[in-house]
Amino acid sequence: MKLTRRAATLGLAAGTATLAAGNTFARREDARWSNAPDLPYPTQEIYPAVLDGTLYVPGGFATGISELPLDISDRVYALTPGVDEAWREMPRLPAPTHHPQCVAVNGTLYAMGGFTIENNGPWSMIERVYTLRPGVDEAWQRIGDMPTPWAETAMVALNGNIHKITGRRPSGAQNSEWGHQSDVNAHLVMDTESGEWSTLPAAPTARNHAAAVVIDGHIHLVGGRTNTGGNTPVHEIYDPSSGRWETAAPLPQPRRGPLGTGGHAAAALDGVLYVFGGEWFSDGGGVYDQVWAWEAGCDAWEEVTRMPTPRHGLGAQALDGAIYTIGGAAQRGAVDTSAAVEVFRP
Repeated sequence: MKLTRRAATLGLAAGTATLAAGNTFARREDARWSNAPDLPYPTQEIYPAVLDGTLYVPGGFATGISELPLDISDRVYALTPGVDEAWREMPRLPAPTHHPQCVAVNGTLYAMGGFTIENNGPWSMIERVYTLRPGVDEAWQRIGDMPTPWAETAMVALNGNIHKITGRRPSGAQNSEWGHQSDVNAHLVMDTESGEWSTLPAAPTARNHAAAVVIDGHIHLVGGRTNTGGNTPVHEIYDPSSGRWETAAPLPQPRRGPLGTGGHAAAALDGVLYVFGGEWFSDGGGVYDQVWAWEAGCDAWEEVTRMPTPRHGLGAQALDGAIYTIGGAAQRGAVDTSAAVEVFRP
């Protein structure tokens, strides 16, 4: 039986599901991994950002914030490694939001899209764009909207602008449940000076829950899944100077689970693309534990380590020569949500 995202969170609004908090995987002994302070509570489906040496984590699905076993969070936390001993709370999002995408540009945090509880459903996709200047603003400001509700996209900052690529959008008039949205290959960019949106060449492959990074001025879009076809291993690269997409080597066959990954995280460090975790739903489902690395010189992937706590729905950010893997869930779907923050040093 295939477990959909909607089924995985069926008990969200009613509070009838029995969901475990914490981790069931032992942390692996590997000299390249260390532990940073855990999040204040287990959280998954997050898109952290880095601004001026500080990690920021907005919203997501969380345990321990209400009487529900899994609830939608409006909380935002920050950690400055080497300075903070624990995560500190920042101004909350204007509304509880899961899958809100966050990126930093020119001293400002941007939070876009995601899902809220509206229209009688917990998967009401939104189009709102909020900003926060840490240390300056006392609250998030709504500065406008995306052209359409949009979520589960890949989002990066490049040359002072914000690119959003692939993901899901409402298929019709309904917009309150997971099944009301479908995959797209759209590629839009927002000019952060004017707030205007423009359309760029679409990605070759429509999917949701892909991950994106910028390496040498190019956008790398890797993995993801479709509503009906499961995970994909595709790796596509966008060159903004030519406006063209190229196809690179796909993700390799994993040790366990089907080819490809979705709900994973990616980060770039010293010109190398790293991919962490993700999940699959077929044959009972599971979470990938391998960490893959790709270099442009050979256009090939290799396994470089395994995750101490394999997770999906996590975030990954490079900072000070290391990659922070943050939150997520240690089992497929909305089960075993994690507060772990584990640091990989290649």
